[in-house]
Amino acid sequence: MNITLPASVLPVEQSYFFHGHYRLAFETHGPASGTTVILVHGILLDSYCNRDIAAHLAAEGYRVILLDLLGHGRSDKPVKAAEHRVDFYAEQVLGLMDHLGLERAVLGGVSLGAITALTAACLAPHRVRALILEMPVMENAVPAAALMLVPLMIAVHYITPAYRVFARLLRRLPEPRRAVMTSLRNAFAAEPEVIRAILHGILVGPVVPSLRRRKHIQQPTLVIGHARDPLHDLADAKALKRQLPNAEILAARSIWELRTQPERLMPQILDFLRRVPAETDRAASLRQRRAANG
Repeated sequence: MNITLPASVLPVEQSYFFHGHYRLAFETHGPASGTTVILVHGILLDSYCNRDIAAHLAAEGYRVILLDLLGHGRSDKPVKAAEHRVDFYAEQVLGLMDHLGLERAVLGGVSLGAITALTAACLAPHRVRALILEMPVMENAVPAAALMLVPLMIAVHYITPAYRVFARLLRRLPEPRRAVMTSLRNAFAAEPEVIRAILHGILVGPVVPSLRRRKHIQQPTLVIGHARDPLHDLADAKALKRQLPNAEILAARSIWELRTQPERLMPQILDFLRRVPAETDRAASLRQRRAANG
């Protein structure tokens, strides 16, 4: 099956909402009437990393919402580590659903975004229709995460002036052709204080819900993993598939495949979404009445 990214699906709508006293950014792809899928980016990245996926899903009639977590993308960027915890990020996803008047949605994400979606499902399982968890970072990846992220956190702390110059130069470069590369450029072009706060907050806070809580997630779940990446250990993806009662696994060939060569994976993701049970008439009518009443 050949997958061609549509030149124009529907206009991308960029918006904001307030979660507490912070302003968070999100963008909407696809028709307003479609099943809603909320996707969350990886650590230090932003909505650009999921734009290609959103375009494919929107072309199939799904309404896709891409959230910039606090400290990322167009959202506010506090420099206190205490504001950057995975459980706080999960609350932001649920806050976005409240803002949009969504009773339930399909939640998903990549890396940090996958764990954020998983945590949101543990906090409010009744609000999740299904999960798409790409490259989850869990127990097996902790040593690799420490080896990769701690040196970066220390570096931006001790060479702040030099890094600020580096980030300013990156921001002046032309925008890359691929959305995922734009997301990477934006990640390294962030202010060093923001990078340090995000890394510090995530590393000291709870990274992943406990095994006891994970085993209670009943929603259909698609876990996407791949080999040859210690930070996103395939063993974690396989373990998560075993732990969740209604999970299935899809093996990607690399961390880039879904965003650069989606011909093999995207049909399987769409097949999974089509098999997600539809809302009952009662749930749908309740949601419509709530929306009509404001």
